[in-house]
Amino acid sequence: MNRFTLQARLLVAFPIILAGSGAALAQVPTAGSGTGVNAAFVKLLGSVSGFTAGLETRVLDRSQNQLVRMPMEFAFLDGKVRLDINLSQAQSKEFTASNLAALKQAGMDHFISIFRPDRKVTYLIYPGVHSYQELAQSKAEIEAAEKGLKLERSALDKDTLDGHPCVKNKVVVKGSKGSLLEAVTWNATDLKDFPILIEMKEDDKTVRMHFTDVRFVKPDAKQFEVPASYGRM
Repeated sequence: MNRFTLQARLLVAFPIILAGSGAALAQVPTAGSGTGVNAAFVKLLGSVSGFTAGLETRVLDRSQNQLVRMPMEFAFLDGKVRLDINLSQAQSKEFTASNLAALKQAGMDHFISIFRPDRKVTYLIYPGVHSYQELAQSKAEIEAAEKGLKLERSALDKDTLDGHPCVKNKVVVKGSKGSLLEAVTWNATDLKDFPILIEMKEDDKTVRMHFTDVRFVKPDAKQFEVPASYGRM
């Protein structure tokens, strides 16, 4: 199997696994970032400059039945985002064992997404084959970020999640041309108002992004770079 075929398999597999989370995040101008992370999403994270956490993304249908479960590792540093994703941990009826077996055999069942707004790109890195892709941000997303994004937050209720006292908020991220992203967030008052749960809706699907083990320690800047020995796809 040649590298082009492997690349195509992975680019098809990941959207299938998310099965709707990309749609929910597609309200934001994006360049096909691979994982839906962009400037408007980063705005939801608040003023914290660096942290690491576990992240579980779940996609639910209109009856709140789980369509997808995707655990990953999340790292954030001064606007840059790194996601470590192991496809063998994903749960989705649409992602078959044969798809996973093919990717695992090719060494592409694990990949890393790095969002670099300072460079206006997202890197998709495949450690198993020492290769990476570079995806440019769209013109619309670049313009929205450059003109500045505003976050409007209004309290809905108080709640407790994972033992943390939270304020449940309706959040809207706006650009110069209006609303870019709407969500409900559970902001933990004992964790610098960090949104430990983010919920977004698109059509008949709900996407829930649940952060755990949040640590306000800045990760090493090297984690947001492509290894020098890796080749570009």
